[in-house]
Amino acid sequence: MIMSQSKWIAGFILATGLAGVCSGTPQQTDQSAKQDMKDAGHSTKEAAKDTGQATKKTATDTGHTVKKTTKKATNKTAQKTKEGAQKVENKTQPN
Repeated sequence: MIMSQSKWIAGFILATGLAGVCSGTPQQTDQSAKQDMKDAGHSTKEAAKDTGQATKKTATDTGHTVKKTTKKATNKTAQKTKEGAQKVENKTQPN
């Protein structure tokens, strides 16, 4: 009798443990999937922010480079124009 009672108790504990695992698994999976979606959303948001900052920095750097290059070109053009005007002036003056 003790033997059958111990088998019954062992079976009951095993069945209870399996029932707890089976009933807990879907809830954990749902919660985990929900959290995974939230994490993915947050990661996407942070990636978009980083991309926006990189774009802003690149645009600013490009703007500064264009301004600097344009200024250099303008000054060089003005200098060459002065040189050309000076040559014309020197050629047209009577000796």
